[in-house]
Amino acid sequence: MAILRPKEIREMGKADKEKKLKELKLELIKSRGKVSQGGSLKTREIKKTIARLLTIK
Repeated sequence: MAILRPKEIREMGKADKEKKLKELKLELIKSRGKVSQGGSLKTREIKKTIARLLTIK
């Protein structure tokens, strides 16, 4: 998962932002499950990207 920067988010269309937001939320749910099983993923980065999307939206 690549981190989206504000400039990249602003260049996206409205539909693309909604699609990306859904994808990130799904990925966050999956990563939380993996962390509870002992795997370590970057949930913090996913949360920050979701926050950026919602802020710019």
